[in-house]
Amino acid sequence: MTTHAPPSGPGRTASRRSRPVPLVVGILLALVGFPLLLGGLGLGWAMATQRDDEGFFSTSTEQLTTETVALSSEVVTLGEAGPDDWWADRDLATVRLSARSADASAVFIAIAPSADVADYLGSASYDEISDLRTDPFDYSLTRRGAGGDLRAAPTDQGFWTAQSSGPGTQTLTWDLEPGTYTAVVMNLDGSPGVAVDLSAGGRLGWLAPLAWSLGLLGGALIVGGALLVVHGARPPGPRVLREAAPGQPPEAIRPDTPVTLVGAKDPQLNRGLWVVKWFLAIPHFIVLALLWLVFVVLTVVAFFAILLTGRYPRGLFDLNVGILRWSWRVQFYATAAIGTDRYPPFTLGHADYPADLDVAYPERLSRGLVLVKSWLLALPHLIVLGVLAGTWQFGDADDLQFVGGGLIGALTLAAGILLLFTGRYPAPLFDLLVGLNRWVYRVTAYVALMTDTYPPFRLDQGPADPGGIAPKPSTTEAPATTGLGWPAEERRPGREVEV
Repeated sequence: MTTHAPPSGPGRTASRRSRPVPLVVGILLALVGFPLLLGGLGLGWAMATQRDDEGFFSTSTEQLTTETVALSSEVVTLGEAGPDDWWADRDLATVRLSARSADASAVFIAIAPSADVADYLGSASYDEISDLRTDPFDYSLTRRGAGGDLRAAPTDQGFWTAQSSGPGTQTLTWDLEPGTYTAVVMNLDGSPGVAVDLSAGGRLGWLAPLAWSLGLLGGALIVGGALLVVHGARPPGPRVLREAAPGQPPEAIRPDTPVTLVGAKDPQLNRGLWVVKWFLAIPHFIVLALLWLVFVVLTVVAFFAILLTGRYPRGLFDLNVGILRWSWRVQFYATAAIGTDRYPPFTLGHADYPADLDVAYPERLSRGLVLVKSWLLALPHLIVLGVLAGTWQFGDADDLQFVGGGLIGALTLAAGILLLFTGRYPAPLFDLLVGLNRWVYRVTAYVALMTDTYPPFRLDQGPADPGGIAPKPSTTEAPATTGLGWPAEERRPGREVEV
C-alpha cells in the first residue's frame, strides 16, 4: 500500500535512509562468532571429559608386533633449534608413550634424534610404522635396515633424549623440543621379535587459554553482531529528500526494494496437471537455459559499465529484467508455486498473465558498491537462498539418493500433493510460496547489480507486492495497470521483446 508524505517542495519526494551495511556486518560477525564460540565450548567440554587425571588425551591401547629388532616411528620434525624457537622452553606440549610387553618380558621405549637412531639401527632390520589410523585401528610397516645384528643393547647407548625400560608397563614422558626425532620400542636386550601393547597421549599447555580465547572472542562477535543487526533493523532514520521524475506526483517511495513481484492463483486448479507441468514447460526450460547464459554475460558487461560510468545500460537492463520476468512466469506455472494452469507466454515483456515481475530502473549506481555487493554484502541473503532454493541431497554414495529443491521445492510438492488428493490449494501455503519467491528475486536483482537498494530481511507474503516500487513511467502520464495491480507494459518503441 502506498502512503503519501507531507509536501516537501515542488517535484520532491521523501524517502528514508536504510542501514544495510550495519545489518550485513552484524550478520557476518555473528556467522564468524558462532563457530568460534562452538569451538571454545567444544574444547572446554573435551578438556573436562576426555582427559585423564594428569591432563593427557590418550589413544586406546593396541598391540603391535614385528619379527625384527625394533618398531620405530616415522621421522618427526619439530623445527630447527635456534633463537626463533620461542616455544622451546615453554612446555607447550608433552608427549607420553606407554608400552608393555605382550609376553611379560622387559621392554625398552625411547625417543632420540633421528640421525642417531638411524645410525644405531642401521646395521639391523627394523620396521617403521606409518599410516597409523585410530578408527578403526590400522597401520603399515616398512622394513628398514641392513639385516645384521645390533652392536649393543639399547640401554648401553647414551644418545637417547628420553627413555624408559623394565618389566611391566613402561611410560615415557617428554616435553617437545626443536629438532628431528624418532621413537622406538624394543626388547630390553635388543633381540628380534617385538610384541607390545602400546598407547600414546599428548598434553597441550595452551589448550585451556585457547578454549577461553575462542569462547570469549566468539561470544563478543555474536554480541557485537547482534547489536549491529538490531541497529540496522531499526525503523529507518531521518527522511532524505530526493527528486521525483518530471511530471510525477509526489509520493512516498519505499526504498527497501525496487523489485515488484506478483502472482495471483487461479480460482480453480486442475488436480493432476501439476504432475506433468515440468514436462510441458521443457521448451521454456531450453530457451531459459540459453537466456540465463546471456544474463550472466550481460551482468559482466554491466559490471564494467557501472564501474566506469555509474550507470547500468538501459537496453541491457531491460533485457535482464525480461529474463527474470520470463523465469518467474515459468516457475509460477511449473516448479515454484504451481499457481496457474495457463501456459506461460514466450515473451520477455509484460503479458496478460497471473504472474509478473518488474525492477525499477536506477538512474545512477554506486561505483564502489559494485565491487562488493554481489559476494560480500549479499552473503547473508545468499545463505538464506541456499535454504530456500538450494538443492538438498540425502543418502550416502552407496545408497539411493534423494534430491530436493530446497524449501520452495518441498512446499511446492506439498501443495501439489494436497491439490491432488483434496482438490484444494490452501491460500496461506500459496501466499508463503509467493513470498519466498519474492525474497529470491529481490536478492537476485541485487546480486545481478540491478540495484543498490539492499534487499530487506522480510517475508512479504501474498499475491500483491507490498514492498516493491512501481517502475517510473516513460511519459508524464501515470502508467496503466492490469486488473491484478501491476504496471502494464510501457509503450516505448523497442521496449517489448518477443521470441
